[in-house]
Amino acid sequence: MTMWPPRKEDLKRPVYRSLAQCLSDAIHSGALRAGSQLPTHRSLAYDLGLSVQTVSRAYEELGRLGLIQGEVGRGSYVRTEPTEARIPWHRRQRGDNFIDCSMLAPVLSDNHKQRMADTLVEIAGDLSPSEIFSFRPRATLDAHCERALHWLGRCGVEPRRGQVIPTNGCTAAMTVALMTAAHPGELVLTEEIGHHTLKPLTAALGLRLDGLRIDDEGIVPEAFERACRNEPVKVLFALPSALNPTAAMMGAARRAELADIARRHDVWIVENDAWGPLLSRRPPPIAAFAPDQTLYFTGLTKCVLPGLRIGWLVVPERLIAAAMTRHLVTNWMATPLMAEIATRWIENGTAAELTDWQRAQLVRRNALAAEAFRDIEHRHAPDGMHVWLTLPEAWREDAFVAHARHEGVAVAAGANFATGEAPVPPAVRVSLGDGSEQDIATGLSVIARLAASEPEPALLAY
Repeated sequence: MTMWPPRKEDLKRPVYRSLAQCLSDAIHSGALRAGSQLPTHRSLAYDLGLSVQTVSRAYEELGRLGLIQGEVGRGSYVRTEPTEARIPWHRRQRGDNFIDCSMLAPVLSDNHKQRMADTLVEIAGDLSPSEIFSFRPRATLDAHCERALHWLGRCGVEPRRGQVIPTNGCTAAMTVALMTAAHPGELVLTEEIGHHTLKPLTAALGLRLDGLRIDDEGIVPEAFERACRNEPVKVLFALPSALNPTAAMMGAARRAELADIARRHDVWIVENDAWGPLLSRRPPPIAAFAPDQTLYFTGLTKCVLPGLRIGWLVVPERLIAAAMTRHLVTNWMATPLMAEIATRWIENGTAAELTDWQRAQLVRRNALAAEAFRDIEHRHAPDGMHVWLTLPEAWREDAFVAHARHEGVAVAAGANFATGEAPVPPAVRVSLGDGSEQDIATGLSVIARLAASEPEPALLAY
């Protein structure tokens, strides 16, 4: 039986984690029911003889996991329903020291910093007035779009100049694409385990979202076909090239089949290809099979440099005017300085060189993951940024994430990526890009050891 409230002598170090676990256990056991109001930070701190800061940190962890919610002026309550979307990565606090395998980030080096520094010096010597004075997107970014066509060609897309809209990264492109393809109340379909920001974004835009069944190649065509027959579908949002959380690589035949279904049912496709040409073995994008049906976007943030916030949205001919209008009212235009850096890096080969370098680093890290997880069910691309690790039956997701964090490794719980109402099998996403290769090797060994062991209730952290 779960004891709530706990006694101070039952709490273990670190105390805020132990307190958070007591609360979590009480919620899961039903001792604290949905909608229950929790004690204030100050009153619980007084009752347990703890600092208010300790209680606050425990409540923050429970809020991040979606178990409780705070309401200004009213206090904290046990959630009455699952949160719409939870941030999969861990926020670093001052003084935190852990190996971060929760954030999907590229591998970086001092070379990246030097390349950017050199380019900024170069730009300072010959910056065009249009880069800093012009309010006109077309005039300012026309030359940039010409160079972007070359990069898009590397990604397998061959649009004409007028179909390309430069954006401030893939998130902006994704937002404009959905605003262009669908209206409030219309249905968007996607992978049942998919992009973690899609759920709150569609909710903010007034769109309905549902998840489709997936397998080792991603979206199952029969599930898409059935959904289209059941009710009108406006958009299929897809991540076909191992960018999806489960690291599923969709084959060419599957992509062509989904494109055919979308054409027959008049469904727009929004294709997220944020990694661009990073993966060495990937079929042509869905946009290559259905260019008149697909709003495709990619960028340089993941495959080249996080600070290079530049992306491109490729729009079918009949949606160009609508997409341009929506981009103007939400972003106006991509930041000219970022576009100028991207243009130079595409022209002089820096973008391709850094992408090739990162691919080589990820191959090494994926080899480490394959060895560490050789006895555990998992999926990854040989040169992808993450591993999808299926948890053994003994483990709950939140408990595994908590144990790993207690041992100095942060991973992302699979539930954070669920897009539909159906439960998904317990799993975690293990990212491979952030930190040194030695850090990643250490983190992988911790995760593998935990997966092969039984959970220890006394060490549950959240």
